[in-house]
Amino acid sequence: MTIEEIIGLVSGLDGVLTLTPGPGDEWPELSWGDAFFYYSPDGVVPANVQPFATIVTKNYPGDESSRLDRPDTFRVNVHAGKKEFTRRLGQDPAATDTLIAHPVYGTAGWLAVVNPASKTEPAVRELLETAHRLARARYERRADSSRG
Repeated sequence: MTIEEIIGLVSGLDGVLTLTPGPGDEWPELSWGDAFFYYSPDGVVPANVQPFATIVTKNYPGDESSRLDRPDTFRVNVHAGKKEFTRRLGQDPAATDTLIAHPVYGTAGWLAVVNPASKTEPAVRELLETAHRLARARYERRADSSRG
């Protein structure tokens, strides 16, 4: 899977807002080149809500274990929930095409794949759809509670 294929897949899901920060916009330079996926049917970046999935193309401070400083290396991060995390947990954070616990957010139910390819593509697709469904459910619960 390429970054473009993943962005196309997730952006095609209903209600998804895809952010791809770059030079000249309001997002920090560190985020340039990465992608952030939110469930936001109104197209507005939600306040106080994390994305349900991200693509990162570089090491972030405190998050170097996947060694994203290697050429042509990126990581897909998916908040698929604790149930899926427990069911699919992997091991080595630097292994490619292997489902792993997110090096920083694993305990919160985030999974990750460095350079997803044939071995993990079906799982990545399924996990992205699961994360989208969970994000939509959280959005709907918040919307219902603000009306009631």
